[in-house]
Amino acid sequence: MKELITIVIPCKNENDNIYECIGFIAKQVGSAGLKVIIADSSDEGKSLDFLYYVQRDFRYCLDIQIIEGGYPAKARLEGSKLVKTPYILFLDADIMLQNRFLLGACLAYDTDLVTVPFQTEKGFNWIFRLFDIQQRLSNWLGTPFAIGGFQFFKTEAYWKTGGYNETHLFAEDYWVSQKVEKMIIHKTKGVWTSARRFRNKGFFYMFWLSIKCYINRNNSEFFKHHHNYWT
Repeated sequence: MKELITIVIPCKNENDNIYECIGFIAKQVGSAGLKVIIADSSDEGKSLDFLYYVQRDFRYCLDIQIIEGGYPAKARLEGSKLVKTPYILFLDADIMLQNRFLLGACLAYDTDLVTVPFQTEKGFNWIFRLFDIQQRLSNWLGTPFAIGGFQFFKTEAYWKTGGYNETHLFAEDYWVSQKVEKMIIHKTKGVWTSARRFRNKGFFYMFWLSIKCYINRNNSEFFKHHHNYWT
């Protein structure tokens, strides 16, 4: 599998999540030697030492490289520039791949992009079920949308989209995923993510932002503003 997939993870102050995230990657069937690029933009001194600790602990089963990141779009772009494998998986640092056969399952599809439904904290799963419906509806309408927490691209198809636009400060995942020709949503359980954005911002604010993203889906300028998403 190491000759096929490279994983890129943007990271900022993720000490509470990144070790477990990497641990679940290491448990994927066939993951020995897999390349994992962590694009870090943590506050000075807060996480970099911890990331080297992670790199050391998993050095016998994963090939972890730590590079300088930035906002998620820039972090993903810089990581993707280093990819030499035919597939690239963009993960968020709070994603836990509890399904040990997931990467192998994604390789079985002949498509530009594979994404998955997510599970999350108690009390928030209904929100992610709505996002799953949104992804399926968008795909049916011919404007694919894959949440950046899990985007499994054919590398060639990814670069055909133009790749991540480093000037985008918000919803960079929406912008790039809608440009693929073919996307599949793999039905699975065991992909866990935190609900921190919904805890911090609330459902209605996030829902309104998703509507604005769809309305402005062809307007690159809209994505160059963070819309208070990161505050």
